[in-house]
Amino acid sequence: MTTSFYVHIPYCIKRCGYCDFNTYTPSELQDGATLEIVSNDYIDAVLKELNAAPLDEVPTIFFGGGTPSLLPADDLGRVIAAIKVRNGLAPDCEITLEANPDSVTAQKLARYLEVGFNRISFGMQSAKPHVLATLDRTHNPENVKRAVDMARAAGFKSISVDLIYGTPGESLDDWRETVENALALDIDHISAYALIVETGTKLAAQIKRGDLTMPDDDLMADMYLLVDELCEARGFTWYELSNWAKPGHECRHNIAYWKNNNWWGLGPGAHSHIDGKRFWNVKHPTAYKEKLFNNQTPIHESEVLTKEQVASESIMLGIRMREGLAVSMLEPRQLELLGAYRENGYVELVEDRVLLTPVGRLIADRIVREITF
Repeated sequence: MTTSFYVHIPYCIKRCGYCDFNTYTPSELQDGATLEIVSNDYIDAVLKELNAAPLDEVPTIFFGGGTPSLLPADDLGRVIAAIKVRNGLAPDCEITLEANPDSVTAQKLARYLEVGFNRISFGMQSAKPHVLATLDRTHNPENVKRAVDMARAAGFKSISVDLIYGTPGESLDDWRETVENALALDIDHISAYALIVETGTKLAAQIKRGDLTMPDDDLMADMYLLVDELCEARGFTWYELSNWAKPGHECRHNIAYWKNNNWWGLGPGAHSHIDGKRFWNVKHPTAYKEKLFNNQTPIHESEVLTKEQVASESIMLGIRMREGLAVSMLEPRQLELLGAYRENGYVELVEDRVLLTPVGRLIADRIVREITF
């Protein structure tokens, strides 16, 4: 048995207008505080939580956020070192750092490698300044190439960029330019996510007021099919609904999620899944630290998955993957429902496996809803 670790770093310099993640700026936590003051005992709390996790060998570690690259490499390295001593790392353990292109330097990148990171994922989102402005992103698009080149020169063997499509005001040509810019970088992996407008965000308020208008479904579909076409043409193979990679550079940490393997989430609001039990921590960093420093569990709530939930989630997650679903996982009723989608070109049957076609991926959620309820 193995257990992957997700390490949540809940700090950002500025909150982006579309962001609904569990992140906090220094001013949201403590008036006038610097990031160093806010986070200086955070790693201590994370290491205390680690003591409750299983002792299994670790195949992947992923530092997400927030903006993990805001923290010094040595602080993050303390977590990697502790996991290595306590659990042991698999010989090919994948250790990923999410990074803002503006927050890295050649020196920081070299140090991240020294403390154990071997994969880095930059938040690029778009190559178009007007799209970044709508998203409230702070980085200069030219810094993405600079950051990628520095990461490669430092010695990172696997580099990814994250993109977002469907921003208000973004045209298909804007999106094409973004994807082509990304593919021109020295990278091995691309994630491309449709923008989701979350209630309570600045972007949601702008749309509600009528200041911005979301693109229609047809444009969103065209954007997805375009990124798939451009990636495949450049040797980036689709392996999950929103992810493309060169051979051998798939994100193994995310694959562990999609296969419902065991993982432990360290940090406020982090979710975990261990042997069919799901649980998640208190959301606020202050409450998280207080509980751990008072020798209390930071777990907020938990649930034990039923056999039906496990089966349903296996279908929901498995159909997102390139290898699709084994026919043996499906009941006759479900296969009958999928037959209609096969006739209409949304799924195909290949060697006793059900696979989504590119247009089928556009309606993956609808297909899952229909066959699991």
